Amino acid sequence: MDKSSIVGVLLAVFGILAGLVLEGGNLGQILQPTAALIVLGGTMGAVLLQFPIGTVMAAFRSLAHVFSAPKKQNDELINLLLSFANKARRNGVVSLDADLKTLHDPFLKRALMLAVDGTDPSELRKIMRVSLDSTMEREEQLPMVFESAGGFSPTIGILGAVLGLIQVMGHLDNMAEVGRGIAVAFVATIYGVGLANLFFLPFAGKMRIRIRDGQRHREMMLEGVISIIEGMNPRMLEVKLAGYMHDSTTEKPAKREFAA
Repeated sequence: MDKSSIVGVLLAVFGILAGLVLEGGNLGQILQPTAALIVLGGTMGAVLLQFPIGTVMAAFRSLAHVFSAPKKQNDELINLLLSFANKARRNGVVSLDADLKTLHDPFLKRALMLAVDGTDPSELRKIMRVSLDSTMEREEQLPMVFESAGGFSPTIGILGAVLGLIQVMGHLDNMAEVGRGIAVAFVATIYGVGLANLFFLPFAGKMRIRIRDGQRHREMMLEGVISIIEGMNPRMLEVKLAGYMHDSTTEKPAKREFAA
């Protein structure tokens, strides 16, 4: 689990609820099913109107990546590409055909397959860049779903508050009911602003970081395969790929052996 995401959510919720209690309030004051229905229903309806349902479902499925710690795969990828470089240096790029069945990443497998088939490096880059850009464009829509939800929910919260005040106006003869009704009406605003700033917008920000990490990982694959085709020295390849590792403190390259 991603400790940053878990602690962030717990700290935000605890801080707000603790402040409410310290001010003499109680949780029952903000637990209003009607307000929650207005805000959540209105926000989800607006999001579904803006995005295809498949994109919305994919965005919510990707929430698992927000709360799961990112896998440290860059060093493993460098080791794999260096082993391919050493093998290609000894036996030729065609010898890597036997390694294709061991690859599980479709992007790396496709790039290496094109390399084995003798594709020119410039053509291979163009082909895989199209795939890379297409994947990036598709993934960029996922955080946009939560960014839109973060934009809609405060406005829907205000709408819920106005609806509540309309109901209050019908009980002006009973001031006790008016006071209670106004308090309930503004709960919708709390829900709208809270969901936007504590959940939707932070989700979108963390998701963009995860997407960028995935793009960097695929770019490492592409540059590694092209460098192997061009016959780059494995030691130079290691230095080149290490430039993609933005956090050297968390991923330290292991000791590697190179072909003579």
